[in-house]
Amino acid sequence: MTLLDSPARASSGHAPADGAGAGPRRGPRRRSLAWLSAVPLLLVVAVAFGLPALAMADGAFTVTDPATGAADGYGLGNVTRSVDGAYRTALIGSVKLSALTAAAGTLFGLLLAQAVVTSRGRALREAVLTASGVLANFGGVPLAFAFVATLGNAGVLTTGLGLDRHGWSLYGFWGLALTYLYFLVPLMVLTVAPALDGLRVQWREAARDCGASTWQYWRHVGLPVLLPTLLGGFVLLFGSAFAAYATAAAMVGSSVPLVTLQIADALSGNVLVGQENVALALSLDMVLVAALVMAVHLPLQRRSTRWLG
Repeated sequence: MTLLDSPARASSGHAPADGAGAGPRRGPRRRSLAWLSAVPLLLVVAVAFGLPALAMADGAFTVTDPATGAADGYGLGNVTRSVDGAYRTALIGSVKLSALTAAAGTLFGLLLAQAVVTSRGRALREAVLTASGVLANFGGVPLAFAFVATLGNAGVLTTGLGLDRHGWSLYGFWGLALTYLYFLVPLMVLTVAPALDGLRVQWREAARDCGASTWQYWRHVGLPVLLPTLLGGFVLLFGSAFAAYATAAAMVGSSVPLVTLQIADALSGNVLVGQENVALALSLDMVLVAALVMAVHLPLQRRSTRWLG
């Protein structure tokens, strides 16, 4: 009876009761329309990032006539000038300061995060992570003022401990590096704490059962697993220090050569007039450095997620 009914049902055009034939027809259409939900985000990205990037690139490659200041076509003159002389010194100084503070922030942030993760006090963990979230976003002029009032020439600790008699000066390379660590170390704590939580207890127990010491466990198991996260955190800290401007401008001015300060001087005409396009070329150099940083950070982040996810 079933065999006789099935051709009749097929010829009458009735769909199967389970709806198997209707599902594949609606699935591709739903997937094809899913990208429409991302249109507002794409518009915001295009307006907020795309247009400024195009304007920056246009100005960086636009050559102006020194006599009239009018545009004289496109060329590489501004880009060449941005990597020569004082501008090159500032670019190297920014890279040096960012690499040093990122390395120190990675080390101290890892030690602090490990101490917090392994502590038994839940209140201590929550307090440190909350404070890290606040301090990681504390920068600019308020941070510079706090350090000037504490470690400046007439600061509380400088006069109380007599640091000025030992040659201490906040308004230099090392003083600026110490100031940057104030927000880089908390940022590293927030970055590496989830990775430390992802280290499975079974790995440590297995290493202990095999006779491995604590140092051997960290050398052969813990640090290799955390290495992508640590390198990604270093890259993130490097980018944050490389792009910082307000703290250095308020505290050291132009006494420490940094590319962000050179951009501000070129835009405002403090040194030379008509160097706006050179400032845009310096900004393009920073974008290229940031692109290299992100090109290193994203694969490391994916690898770390695969191990600790």
